[in-house]
Amino acid sequence: MVAEGVFAPGHLGELTQIAPFEMIDAILTACRAVQERTRKLPARVVVYLLLAAGLFEECGYPAVWRKLTGALSSLPIPQVTATALWHARCRLGVRPMRALFDLLRGPGSAIRTAGARWAGLLVVAIDGTHLDVADDDAVRAKLGKGSTQYTDASGYPQVLLVALVACGTRAVIDAVFGPGKPGESILGRRLMRSLHPGVIVLLDRGFANKGFLNAVHTTQAHFLARCPDGSFLSRIAGIEVRIVTCEITIATSQGRLTGVYRLATTLLDPRTHPASELVTLYHERWEVESAFFELKKSMLGRRVLRARSWPGIAQEIYALLSTYQLIRIAISDAAHATGTDPDRCGFTTALNTARAQVIQAANVIADTTIDLVGTIGTAVLDTLLPTRRLRLSPRAVKRPLSRYAYKSMKADRRTYQATIDIEILTGPISP
Repeated sequence: MVAEGVFAPGHLGELTQIAPFEMIDAILTACRAVQERTRKLPARVVVYLLLAAGLFEECGYPAVWRKLTGALSSLPIPQVTATALWHARCRLGVRPMRALFDLLRGPGSAIRTAGARWAGLLVVAIDGTHLDVADDDAVRAKLGKGSTQYTDASGYPQVLLVALVACGTRAVIDAVFGPGKPGESILGRRLMRSLHPGVIVLLDRGFANKGFLNAVHTTQAHFLARCPDGSFLSRIAGIEVRIVTCEITIATSQGRLTGVYRLATTLLDPRTHPASELVTLYHERWEVESAFFELKKSMLGRRVLRARSWPGIAQEIYALLSTYQLIRIAISDAAHATGTDPDRCGFTTALNTARAQVIQAANVIADTTIDLVGTIGTAVLDTLLPTRRLRLSPRAVKRPLSRYAYKSMKADRRTYQATIDIEILTGPISP
């Protein structure tokens, strides 16, 4: 069952139950984006078109439209052109999609959700990634273009996306984006609006600078950050911190690898927050990397964004983040309803099921009895992943290896069992 008349193509399959018609209409009214007269493409339909585009990134907007309307052949669906879809997106603008993301963003977890909290604190992480955008003159003028040792301009222009992610659910609590300069730690300070007491933030070395740590501290949230060098500190920007130095050894059939890590935290009491537990907790920082992988690989397929103007890029990124968040909410609802660890819920399974629901225009309107699991949740729970292991793989960066060598290295890594030994070398520092 879908909406009537020209509003019928405005749906997102079962995900419509999380972002229902009433929610979209309220946002459009608040943003003063409701059409003055009913068109072939009402504003509500355009919002769902943009959200559906996040599910079908391999398609242009006309192909996304065909997926939204494919199961509605019995209804008088209007014929639209690519030009009409472009004008409709321009009329809608950025504000409604930003408002929708603001409404949907959040940790997506309840107090008892497995892995969401540690020592009573909500565990979150902040990190940045880049999204490729069209190589258009206006876009390049705003974002600049990457450079290498061989040329001053190479590759596609890129948008820097910095996100605050809940480690237990990989839901996006907040996100900001813009040009890559002056850097992720500067852009990321805008995320302080979403930090508060009762939160612990896991930070990579790129964020462990005085300005950023002080910004986190002013929100009264705690942080656990890897120190960027070998210095041994008891104060950072006037903040009392505790330094934990540990030696981590990974033993595999391919050999042993040992490294020394120094972590700084505002959790000063070693009795309530033991050093060994803090070191183990820091591994959760990889969850933000996994969230970026799901956005860029599972959803985008490492493709360049469609839009060729900055307003269009902003509109598309907010739509992509909103669609990702809708899938995460569906997963979290199913996990919480059944007491399942969200780590075992496969994002790709949820994504593919959500796509099928859109194509079939299925479960658009909820029954009188609310089912938190639904078709998407059922598919995820029927194909649970194995219990999560500590991550061993290094960050995937550009490296002087052929594609074959890199694939072989990854294949070898999957063939051995590993053990991790953690030795705490120092305890807390007295202020």
